[in-house]
Amino acid sequence: MSFKKFRAAIMLTIAALVWGAAMSFQSEGMAYVGPLTFQAVRFILGGTVLLPLVFTLGKKDPGENKADYNPKGVFVGGAVCGIFLMIACTLQQYGIIYTTVGKAGFLTSLYIIIIPIFGLFLRKKIGVNVWIAVALAMAGMYLLCMKESLVLSTGDTLVFICAIVFTFQIMAIDKYAAIYNGLKLSCIQFYVCGILSAVLMFIFERPDISSILGAWVPILYTGACSCGIGYTFQTIAQKDLQPAVASIIMSLESVFAALFGWILLGQRMSIREIIGCVVMFAAIIIAQIFDKNEP
Repeated sequence: MSFKKFRAAIMLTIAALVWGAAMSFQSEGMAYVGPLTFQAVRFILGGTVLLPLVFTLGKKDPGENKADYNPKGVFVGGAVCGIFLMIACTLQQYGIIYTTVGKAGFLTSLYIIIIPIFGLFLRKKIGVNVWIAVALAMAGMYLLCMKESLVLSTGDTLVFICAIVFTFQIMAIDKYAAIYNGLKLSCIQFYVCGILSAVLMFIFERPDISSILGAWVPILYTGACSCGIGYTFQTIAQKDLQPAVASIIMSLESVFAALFGWILLGQRMSIREIIGCVVMFAAIIIAQIFDKNEP
């Protein structure tokens, strides 16, 4: 494995860890504000947190792709990623209201198998090791998340559509991160997602400052950490990894969520859940160690 791929894998693992820890904060935030309000504030905060980094670290390097000088191209790329992110997060947030967290986690993770299938249509080479890793990751995710029968309800359908939209978001990042600066893409992506969510917020919800301030801790973590660190690391790291491999690593979000629940909240893990975690880690190793193709 090259150093670039190793660094990208570490960044995506950190992103999954941050997202896993964010689940409890997201649940807590819903006690104060509506899903659209929470989403709007956190993503606008995430974009604002990145602004200083964009002006300091986002400057063009002499050897960087000249396309990065194209402000319109960067904005279009960030806007496309932001639109997909907004749709996916909104579907997931409303879907969770009508289904269990376990089902939502499993159905959202279906992008693990949707992405390599999409890759075939785009004529991307998918190694045998990746398909084996995909199968293992899906089995591990099932053991970890599913505790009830897989009968699709309205909420399940929303979350399944969310997985499809997340596939487009990941593929869009794969396309634009190879051309433009990752920090700029992330910043624009967050603002587009936050502003669109804010428009829907004023249409469907009644936000007030006191409720938003009451949820300041969940908003601060999910905005500064989940967005500022997690999604930004995703944007930068995907430049050096295949989308299929990146999606497998990002699916560790559910593993870390379970581990944080065990360590911080005292939620006991069953043997089945522990086996699911081990199987998913095995999938990551197979996807990385036996991959002989450079991105």
